[in-house]
Amino acid sequence: MKLVAEISMYPLKEQYIKPIQEFIDRLNTYESIKVVTTATSTTISGEYLPTMQLLAEEMQHSHQKIGQAIFVCKFLNGDKMSTEI
Repeated sequence: MKLVAEISMYPLKEQYIKPIQEFIDRLNTYESIKVVTTATSTTISGEYLPTMQLLAEEMQHSHQKIGQAIFVCKFLNGDKMSTEI
């Protein structure tokens, strides 16, 4: 089963751009997922369980490194976001 996750990160510190960029850069090191970044969020897609696991690991890494940060995530099962309803 495939998964698409849209993620926005909000570090609770004044210097917030560097931790966001580091999070995105780490996501881009995984060959098993597709990563698309826009001005307000990053969308990743891949196999469901491995994608959820790597996302959990990277979020934990960010929390351990920078402290408080909010992650807003949307999850959709499937291999792409659909504009059709």
